[in-house]
Amino acid sequence: MFKDRFARMARFGARVVLRTALITGALGAVAMVAGCGKQPPAFQNLDITGNTQFANNFSLPDTTGKVRTMADYKGKVVVLFFGYTHCPDVCPTTMAELSQALQQLGPEDAKRVQVLFVTVDPERDTAPLLGQYVSAFNPTFVGLRPADQAQLTKVTKDFRVYYAKVPGKTPDSYTMDHTAASYVLDTDGKLRLFARDGQGATPWVHDLKLLLD
Repeated sequence: MFKDRFARMARFGARVVLRTALITGALGAVAMVAGCGKQPPAFQNLDITGNTQFANNFSLPDTTGKVRTMADYKGKVVVLFFGYTHCPDVCPTTMAELSQALQQLGPEDAKRVQVLFVTVDPERDTAPLLGQYVSAFNPTFVGLRPADQAQLTKVTKDFRVYYAKVPGKTPDSYTMDHTAASYVLDTDGKLRLFARDGQGATPWVHDLKLLLD
């Protein structure tokens, strides 16, 4: 169902963009892990270990209404991605890549990774729709839906995520511009990576293995 829907929406030319201007300053201050001659891991995504300009926690309801925080995923590597279910390209591509990466990791390591999809369009992304969307990619994926505008504003501000509604031909056909990247937190709940979109499953597998070791 979702594949057909994405194909139809792509023809409208809906836009999803990475607004690097809003995050360049923060990423420029990245602090690498160092000490006693220890070399930082050779991640394929951008290492933002030690950067204090991003949050490392959240408090958002999942699709069942239960409020989730990083404490719920203690001991797991968490991938936090912001998007929306009507997204025609970046969001389904990233979700599919993450699903493939977990399959390639194998069942034991995959159990130690949690993908969280935070909608920036709670107006249309009802809890049932969001739940159906994330589970279509992988049954372990969890959708998080801000309960109100205040929660959405806070979490996007905390993680320096850009989003904006782009009007369509009808009130319901709008699209959402948004930061097209993911944040990865390690098993201790520390922010480690800023992962670009459209990279394929291989870099995900490489970096997730490093964080799981």
